[in-house]
Amino acid sequence: MINKSRLEQKAAGYGLALTGSQLDLLARYAVCLVEYNQKVNLTAITDPEGVEDKHFIDSLLFAAQPEVAGRMVDVGCGAGFPGVVAKIYKPDLALTLMEPTGKRVDFLRWVCGQLGLSGVEFAKERAEEAARKQWREAFDLASARAVAALPALSEYCLPLVRVGGFFIAMKGASAAEELEAARPAIQKLGGEYQATRAFQLPGGDARSLVVCKKISQTSTVYPRNGGKIAKSPLK
Repeated sequence: MINKSRLEQKAAGYGLALTGSQLDLLARYAVCLVEYNQKVNLTAITDPEGVEDKHFIDSLLFAAQPEVAGRMVDVGCGAGFPGVVAKIYKPDLALTLMEPTGKRVDFLRWVCGQLGLSGVEFAKERAEEAARKQWREAFDLASARAVAALPALSEYCLPLVRVGGFFIAMKGASAAEELEAARPAIQKLGGEYQATRAFQLPGGDARSLVVCKKISQTSTVYPRNGGKIAKSPLK
């Protein structure tokens, strides 16, 4: 499906070294994704180079960040990006895949089984509800890609992160604009903006990783319910 040598060369262009076994796992993941996508809507991107660039390289650029370590939750992870790719790249990660849609959770369980990945927890949960359960302030890192605008995304993710941990939002060209809108929310939720790391994917698309550190506990007022978060982002 994907071209392993081409993917290896693309990754090397960003200074990312992939082992033969990692390339094999990514190739298997791509086949599983495209096959399963025929019965469950997981992704609109199914062509080989699209999967390589917009799913795998995108997720690998995230996975290579130094904050990606310890216990990680991937919020609204859909088909497993970036979480499953991060687990392949850094096998020692303790990964929780958090996704509210049952059919997608079924896929995640199945594909992680196909890939032989261990140390993965599957949480069929909405993030704002999970943060009122055992997952509150339980993670070293929360990540999210294409879930919501940054003000809302911060309220979904920061309550899940322990003090001293990190939240990394994967964003496109709108990162700077979203960050300005999200600064009050990040502060109210106990976070502190650290950095934006910008990349260009092989196809030319802009990608930014917005990195926030959790510096104080999140007030028990947050997160609010999902409807309020979406309709009235924190200001």
